[in-house]
Parts: sequence; C-alpha cells; structure tokens
Amino acid sequence: MNVIDLLLQVECYVGLRKAIGYTVRSEEKLLKDFVAFLIPGTTHGPIRAQTAVDWACTPSPGRGPAGQASRLKVVRGFLSHLRATLPETEVPGPGILAPIRRPTPYLYSASEIEALLNEASLLGPKDSLRPHTYCALIGLLASSGLRVGEALRLKVVDVRLDTAPPHLHIIESKFRKSRLVPLHSTAAEKMGAYSNQRKRLRYDGLSDAFFVSEKGGHLSYHACRETFTGLIRRAGIRKQASGGRPGIHALRHSFTVGRMVEWHRAGMPVKDLLPNLSVYLGHVQPAHTYWYLTATPELLSTAADSFLHYAGQGGSDE
Repeated sequence: MNVIDLLLQVECYVGLRKAIGYTVRSEEKLLKDFVAFLIPGTTHGPIRAQTAVDWACTPSPGRGPAGQASRLKVVRGFLSHLRATLPETEVPGPGILAPIRRPTPYLYSASEIEALLNEASLLGPKDSLRPHTYCALIGLLASSGLRVGEALRLKVVDVRLDTAPPHLHIIESKFRKSRLVPLHSTAAEKMGAYSNQRKRLRYDGLSDAFFVSEKGGHLSYHACRETFTGLIRRAGIRKQASGGRPGIHALRHSFTVGRMVEWHRAGMPVKDLLPNLSVYLGHVQPAHTYWYLTATPELLSTAADSFLHYAGQGGSDE
C-alpha cells in the first residue's frame, strides 16, 4: 500500500470515529504524521509493529512518556482498523510502553474554597465585573463539577435559572455530547446574582457569553488558569506531601469525591447511583468516573462505616 492509499485509509478511519461522536482533530494530525514517518518504499509491504513504536517514541523536547503512550494508543487504533482490510498489518500489543499513572489529584476543603472565593472577590480592576465573574465561576465549578471549558463556553441562553429545576444546557462538550445539568438552589441563586451584576455594570450588552471577560468576549482558558493560580498562591494553598497539586481542574475532582462521601454518609446505594453521577459529569460510561474517586481518608472512612453497618445486618442487601 502506498502513501496515498494510506492517507485515504486515515480519512476513512477518522471519518468513522467522528461519526460515532469522537473529537478526531488531534488524531487525524497524528496519523498523517505517522504516514509521513514511514520510510519511502516500505509502505508497499505490511506495516510492522516496530515501526509504530519507533514513531510513537520519536524524541521531542516537549514530549515525555505520557505523550509517547498517547501516540502509540492512537496508532494502535488505526492499525487495528487497517488490519481488517490488510490482515498482514502488525498491531503493537498492549503493555509495550509502561503505563502512565495519572497524578494524585488535589482535594479542596470547604475552608479552602471559601478562601479562594474571598481572594477572588478582591480582584481588580476596581468597579469591574472581574471579581464577580471569578467568584461565580469558582462557585459553579465547585458546586457542579463542570469541566472548566464547559463553564467558559456557557452562553446567556444556556443558563436557565427560571426553570424548575434551574439548570445549565451544556452543548456538544466532550465526545460531542450535550446534556442538562441541574443546579442546586443555592448555586442558582449565586448565578442569578452574577447575572444581575452583569446587567448593572452594563456588561450584558457586550457579548452573549455568560462569563464575560473585560474585553467583552468569553473568558479565555489561559486567563482563567493564570488568575486561578494567583488565587491559590494568595489563599496560601500548597501542594500536598502526597503529590496532589492544587489547580482549577481539582474543583471537579473535589466535587465528585464530595458527592460520594455524602452518599455514603446518607446510607444511599452508591453503586446504583454511580451511573447517574457519570451522566451528570458528562462521562460516556461509569468506568470514566472511577479515576475521580481517588481513595481519600474521608471517603475510605465513610465507606468503612457503611460496610460495618452492612456487616452488622448480617450482609443483607436491603
């Protein structure tokens, strides 16, 4: 198979992936790079597994072991697809590259979130919407577990506070999935107060973005991350000895673990409720939620209490 045929196969593969809901822009770029990597003349024979590994591990200043494993995963999927029509195609087996362990997440305490909100309220410029924007954004992330990008992309029409229950309309997020996210009454109240501030300070006419920047458009991820990093520093929040590093994405993890703790304490069937949590978080399947449920002393303690209660009843499922 020559290079042109391989590029056509790449187009077919990414088209199939896109049709079933995956975001494939980065995959398509990587696979075209893989085809370009193939030594001219060798594409007339079957693609060897070692070639795929060599490509995945190509040295790059900005790429570490995690990037290599990610590249190999992408090319393995493509080669498995290609083998359906070219049985002689070799697919690298799993486990060739050492698995990358995701870093231990940071879990915010209620007092730390309060400190972050307090620091956000002190942001400048004076008499601007900016401190109100960051207070509302941090509060929403902490109370709903939204992805940062989902919150930043919200438009005014997506924030439905006058409905019963009040909710957010998250449009085509990860895997191009849309969903409705109900809000607790206290969160809806704070979002409503922020909306009123937008109008009072005359920001509502600048953009259809809900979280509006001082320039009038959607608040950018880069600006949000940099500002949040400064808030962490001023709030005196430090990296955990166990390796957890505080960051804006940790608000999502903290929400998820906190929800599990509350369910355990209330004696609710956590196993049965996990699919509901997955849907709420926007995961395709419950397995994707498990990473967020990192064992913490508080979660393990409540789980142990539930087990003792279960054992005390003689193992009854009722």
